Amino acid sequence: MAIADPLLTGGRLNKGRDEMIKTGEQHVASLRDKRAIVIDGCRIEDPTSHPAFERLVHSVGSLYDFVADPGNRELMTYPTKSGDRANRIWQLPHTAGDLVERRRGLEAWGALHGGFLGRAPDHVASCIAGMYMGLDVFQAYDPARAGALADYYTFARDRDLYLTYVIINPQADRSKPAAQQKDAFLTAGVVDQDASGITVRGAKMLATGGVVANEVFVTCIQPLQPGDEPYALSFAIPMNTRGLTLLSRKSYEAASPSVFDNPLGSRFDENDAVLYFDDVKVPWDRIFVFKNLEMCQKQFHATPAHVYQNYQAMIRLSVKVRFLLGIAKRIAEVNGVIGFPQVRETLGQLAAEGGMIDAMVAAMEAKGTLYNGYFIPDRHTLYAAQALTQQLYPKIINTLRDLAGGGLIMLPSSVKDFANPEIAELIERTQQSPAASATERVKFFKLAWDAVGSEFASRHLQYEMFYAGATFVTKGHSFRTYDWSAASALVDGILGGYALADEVGKQQAAA
Repeated sequence: MAIADPLLTGGRLNKGRDEMIKTGEQHVASLRDKRAIVIDGCRIEDPTSHPAFERLVHSVGSLYDFVADPGNRELMTYPTKSGDRANRIWQLPHTAGDLVERRRGLEAWGALHGGFLGRAPDHVASCIAGMYMGLDVFQAYDPARAGALADYYTFARDRDLYLTYVIINPQADRSKPAAQQKDAFLTAGVVDQDASGITVRGAKMLATGGVVANEVFVTCIQPLQPGDEPYALSFAIPMNTRGLTLLSRKSYEAASPSVFDNPLGSRFDENDAVLYFDDVKVPWDRIFVFKNLEMCQKQFHATPAHVYQNYQAMIRLSVKVRFLLGIAKRIAEVNGVIGFPQVRETLGQLAAEGGMIDAMVAAMEAKGTLYNGYFIPDRHTLYAAQALTQQLYPKIINTLRDLAGGGLIMLPSSVKDFANPEIAELIERTQQSPAASATERVKFFKLAWDAVGSEFASRHLQYEMFYAGATFVTKGHSFRTYDWSAASALVDGILGGYALADEVGKQQAAA
């Protein structure tokens, strides 16, 4: 099965070396590929012109334009061995300096969306890059599958593909493994195989950003049980592959007709979707793991993949928290309470929490180690940060709510109110602030509400609490990777400094 190149539009692959960076226009064009998206009872094929997705498409296009801007060449791209330059999201760092350089690029990208695109192109690119760094693990498993992965990394990097992934099985009856569900093909699994590839049937979740991605990486990060071999797969296919359907959740963008009223939800709702595979054919050169329970776990945890992808997530979160801290300070300024000691104490606590996240990202880099010649972030610092930020994010949101009070709620109903002169005059009288005009105050608090209280914000609260797994999962990673031997050695060292027999001897001698 030949895989259609999603970026042939515009002849990009015929351009010279200095022009190999994808632009926003080229990415938007690549999405007009007749993919099957289901939303609000209808099937659509073009997300670029649909009111549920078109602003998101523009936002993602802006990311690629930022990379393609000649002024951002050093910040956002790096030279490959072939002499071409590639987006830093695909970079394989060889030194701590490389890692820091890449992080600065990712921070700049994240600032364009305030950290609200949780599965922007840099996330799954980091996953695939991490797997490539652990190519030896794949080679020990199956040289053919390792070759497929190596070729795919190069293919995706050179075309700067936007990848999403689906790595979780439908919840259904969570007390039973995939093979024991009422429907044997509720979870996507192999139904047939031949010389050309495999046929896959069933569902996977959650394809965050899938409607604007070029391809999807399909696998399972959850532990599988004996008998689940048909579901122990790892492969990548284009979003327009025949038989693949995206079942979209409600679009917050569609529910946000005005950017002024919902400045975040109207532009950065990356959407989530269940993917259904209706006997989808996957060629062997796109398959990285085939019916192997152990390798499904190893691809993440025996390679740098899981660390590298979640290191990216922590960089994004650090940017997002920085944005929320800016919201917090602006609330205090607009409400004229920035000088109150108790408010400064609250802001100081938020600053300490934001500083902790920044410090942990820096510590991941400073404590990083070499693996196969690649410099990777420190595992335990990453997992410690994830366990702590799952608890911290809801606390930060609640603190912002506390600072804002009723100001988040008592706002004009919509931008339409400003179009009526009589209502606009009442807004001018009632939306007063010592630091902003009435319009500025409303504009700011509309932004603050979209960050902490709207349906879009509620989805983000849920996302930040669970994107890395349930809390017992992240704490389990922290337990697994902590240097318990060093901690135990400290205890043993103190215990070894005295003995009961010595104390008894002293007592007897004194008697």
